[in-house]
Amino acid sequence: MRRSKCPPNQIHASYTQTNMAAATTLSSSLFATTTFKGPPPHSSSSSSFPLLTYKFNPLSTRQSLPRVRATMLQDNEEKVKVKESVPSKISTFDDSGKASIESGDSTTTSSSSSFEKFVIKVEQSVNIFLTDSVIKILDTLYHDRDYARFFVLETIARVPYFAFMSVLHMYESFGWWRRADYLKVHFAESWNEMHHLLIMEELGGNSWWFDRFLAQHIAIFYYIMTVLMYAISPRMAYHFSECVESHAFETYDKFIKARGEDLKKLPAPEVAVNYYTGGDLYLFDEFQTSRIPNTRRPTIENLYDVFLNIRDDEAEHCKTMKACQTHGNLRSPHSYSEDDDGDAALCNLEADCEGIVDCLKKSVTSSPARLK
Repeated sequence: MRRSKCPPNQIHASYTQTNMAAATTLSSSLFATTTFKGPPPHSSSSSSFPLLTYKFNPLSTRQSLPRVRATMLQDNEEKVKVKESVPSKISTFDDSGKASIESGDSTTTSSSSSFEKFVIKVEQSVNIFLTDSVIKILDTLYHDRDYARFFVLETIARVPYFAFMSVLHMYESFGWWRRADYLKVHFAESWNEMHHLLIMEELGGNSWWFDRFLAQHIAIFYYIMTVLMYAISPRMAYHFSECVESHAFETYDKFIKARGEDLKKLPAPEVAVNYYTGGDLYLFDEFQTSRIPNTRRPTIENLYDVFLNIRDDEAEHCKTMKACQTHGNLRSPHSYSEDDDGDAALCNLEADCEGIVDCLKKSVTSSPARLK
């Protein structure tokens, strides 16, 4: 038999390469990537996760990474759904947040979605610019006068809600709107902001005529601007209100952290005690759309508690304004009940429209709304 003339090191290299190829083939056949339907491994509860496709490799030592990534994607999807986009009329969204086309081709849907995202980006950029401009003016005028600044803020902050109601009542007069939940929630928000204003007046925030003059004239301009903005794009108007409420929350939060010990030594204004601890708190629960009624009952013992609850009110306004940016997403907290499964369907049958253009179009193409 003829022996190979290959050197020993080449024989060893060839043998090693053959073994590595065989091992790779065997590993891919035995430990193929498995697809699971349901929550990632090591999850405590399968019901708390939506159905998703999860790739798990038994040989991997980084099993927790896909779970973190999935959570981040869910957070991003929720943010886009609430703040940055509204579902297209030619597509529906499943539980995973992916669009499924009902009619039309994917190219048209993609271009429409891209245009909508561009419009939303422009709207939010304008809102942020306007808010930052007003904040700079207030910082210059009221850097060391807290109560006067709060008086101006609360005079401005209550304006959007009765501006929204003005437009909705106009739509209602023409038979374009029959969603009572929006009117109830916006009135409750206005009622809450009005009591914030009364508290600041009792603390002396309106003692100087210039502060009253400035706040009242800004409020008039703001009302006209909000009515026009809400008639053209409710989504943009709600986002602008969210920006204003977010600034109010940050302002009160900084004030509490800086003056908290002093505030605990001062008594609470009577109007604050009556509002937060009064007998009928229906309207107090009404504007907190992310909470179940009767779950928040403040205790007012000093001025610190008053500002703490005002700050928390502003946080609730932010949540409601964020929810309103998705059309038809707002419901009164008192509209829900454990045994009422048909309310949502009834609400969907009520007439409504999004902006003046949509209202005019629907008034021509649909039948008049019927009062419930």
